[in-house]
Amino acid sequence: MDKKNIFIQAIGKFLLGVIILGLLIFLPAGSLQYWQGWLLMGILFVPMFCAGLVMMAKNQELLRKRLNAKEEEKEQKMVVKLSGLLFIAAFIVAGLNWRFSWYILPNWAVWISAVIFLACYLLYAEVLRENTYLSRTIEVQENQKVIDTGLYGIVRHPMYSATTLLFLAMPLVLASPISFAIILLYIPLIVIRINNEEKVLEEGLMGYKEYKTSVKYRLIPFIW
Repeated sequence: MDKKNIFIQAIGKFLLGVIILGLLIFLPAGSLQYWQGWLLMGILFVPMFCAGLVMMAKNQELLRKRLNAKEEEKEQKMVVKLSGLLFIAAFIVAGLNWRFSWYILPNWAVWISAVIFLACYLLYAEVLRENTYLSRTIEVQENQKVIDTGLYGIVRHPMYSATTLLFLAMPLVLASPISFAIILLYIPLIVIRINNEEKVLEEGLMGYKEYKTSVKYRLIPFIW
């Protein structure tokens, strides 16, 4: 895939994401005055757009990998589908929660959640900087090596640590504790994904078994 095609695909997926998320949030809310929805859109898509520009300029191969979302592993396909349904439900419920005022978090909680979200985004960016083999699908790539420095020296899957915290912060930015309860169901799904990914890496990536011995924790230091 050449530079022009990567750029077109990246812009297309970005705009599609903006449209879909906007519809999922604001249609159930029945109003564009749902300011927490605009806040989430801003802190999600502005950094995403900037990160895309950086990858386009400095690491097009990594951007290409991040654009590839077609899973081959059967278990991973199931995880991706169920995760998608969870997020759709959470965003719709958040809009309905605001529309009907079921239980709205106070503004201070929303802003704290936004700060946590942005901090996790920085953590995610650091993971991308450390590991140029990261794709959105479970695979062992040509010439791939085990990364065991930086965040990878603390937990084996820092990308999932960052994204899980990002996902948990989203419904709180939307002021919806009900949606937060829905997103909690993502945790067992990410456990399934990690366990399956480690099987693939053990079979196909030289040195991964030794890496598991030296870095004991998968997602959260001293816990799991």
